[in-house]
Amino acid sequence: MALDPAEDALKAAAARELKIPVHFIRSLEIKQRAIDARRGNVEFSFTVLVSVLEEEVVLRRLAGNPRVSAAPDETYTQLEGLPVRQGMKVRPVIVGTGPCGLLAGLLLARQGLRPILLERGKPAGDRARDVTGFWRRGWDFNPDSNVQFGEGGAGTFSDGKLYTQIRDREHRIPWVLRELVKAGAPEDILVNNRPHIGTDRLIKVVRTLREEIIAQGGEVRFESRVADALIEGGAMRAVTLTSGEVIESDRFIFAIGHSSRDTFEMLLKRGVPFERKPFSVGVRIEHPQDLIDRSQYGRFAGHPKLGAAAYRFVSHCSTGRSAYSFCMCPGGLVVASTSEPGMVVTNGMSSYARAEANANSGFMVEVTEADFEGDHALAGIEYQRELERRAFELGGGDYKAPAQLLGDFMRGKASTGPGSVIPSYQPGVTWTDLRPCLPDYVVATLREAVQSLEKQIPGYGMNDAVMTGVETRSSSPVRIPRDAETCECVGVKQFFPAGEGAGYAGGIISAAVDGMRVAEHVMRGLQ
Repeated sequence: MALDPAEDALKAAAARELKIPVHFIRSLEIKQRAIDARRGNVEFSFTVLVSVLEEEVVLRRLAGNPRVSAAPDETYTQLEGLPVRQGMKVRPVIVGTGPCGLLAGLLLARQGLRPILLERGKPAGDRARDVTGFWRRGWDFNPDSNVQFGEGGAGTFSDGKLYTQIRDREHRIPWVLRELVKAGAPEDILVNNRPHIGTDRLIKVVRTLREEIIAQGGEVRFESRVADALIEGGAMRAVTLTSGEVIESDRFIFAIGHSSRDTFEMLLKRGVPFERKPFSVGVRIEHPQDLIDRSQYGRFAGHPKLGAAAYRFVSHCSTGRSAYSFCMCPGGLVVASTSEPGMVVTNGMSSYARAEANANSGFMVEVTEADFEGDHALAGIEYQRELERRAFELGGGDYKAPAQLLGDFMRGKASTGPGSVIPSYQPGVTWTDLRPCLPDYVVATLREAVQSLEKQIPGYGMNDAVMTGVETRSSSPVRIPRDAETCECVGVKQFFPAGEGAGYAGGIISAAVDGMRVAEHVMRGLQ
């Protein structure tokens, strides 16, 4: 449809599809809105919920039409039949306050279980001050308060993307989106097919979720890093904080995110099983946002109803590997995302408005267990660390990131300064050759992909596009095996690994959904 259809136009289109008079439509609600930029034109496409006269007759007449169906029941019912409990002496413990830990905590708190949430970092507001101080004001790097650690998890400093490809038969995703709106997220996330919140609004949302958990009897403790765990008789019995405090429980949910390397190491020492898993590494690549707008929207670029354009791609290369876009941030910034001293890691971030001059995306290549040295369970972490150390050294050893113009990268020569695209990374970049901080097979795959991507995204191969290294945190390098029926760790009772760090999610929504799923199993286990 047109870029700005009125309600009457939507009703008329629905009436045509249903082959009924417009006055048969009693009400109309937009369920989903998407941008369709195919076929050289740009339009909005809508999925709408309509209430009509003689509904059963209309549905029978249109049986077999794939574009028309009865409205689905998307009620979240997983808590039905579970009693609300009051005054339980043993409180479940949740480690981590990213989307997985927060949503698990919210469900448990509403059911009266008064969970204790432990977060190694700071509350969202204090954390934001530490992060921006490190980026822009020369503050020291804080290994416990940064882009990876603190209230809201790594997703707080991202584009705040709320779409996922996971299956959702239990309708957790609509429930999560409604809860986010209640907590302060914009209402358009309920209808946009690729919704996002943005870092500037996520901080308020996670704070509101935390406040409700506390109001429902839960406890959220910041700067409380878990240093050890007691596992006896095949079950987790307690955790010990860096302060020395010991917290006992009979239900521990670890929602620690993909960068809690010290916690992974501690759990491995205590006998928790780990599996290695593939992930991806690469760089952040920046283009002018108006170039991406023109490549995606053509003559409609800049239309206020469209906003900043995004892109996605996968390029299968003769190296036997694929390059792909990851966490694309329209109108965003490339940000410093390390979680350990002496290392450089990049990621992307956008505000809700997506109004910055550049578009950026991870430009990633798959790596597998065969690429890691040795057979250690945490070999993938050491692989990541090695690339991050190289990037730190190549950037000058002061948390500046190594950067190179795409044209120079393709020609195999070091860059000496920017062209027309000004890099957004803070604390700043060092112009160089990125090859020393990337494996040869990653370099070869990225180079080959650029040549094919120019056909998909005109202008992608521009000489002045900026590549900033390295990006290594595409997903967790490990998985903690758990029972499919109970979500308990295989071999360790009372321990529930959850979310992205445990290898069961890959973004804000999938992590939140996994937190809900684990919390549901915890509650069922108490029946």
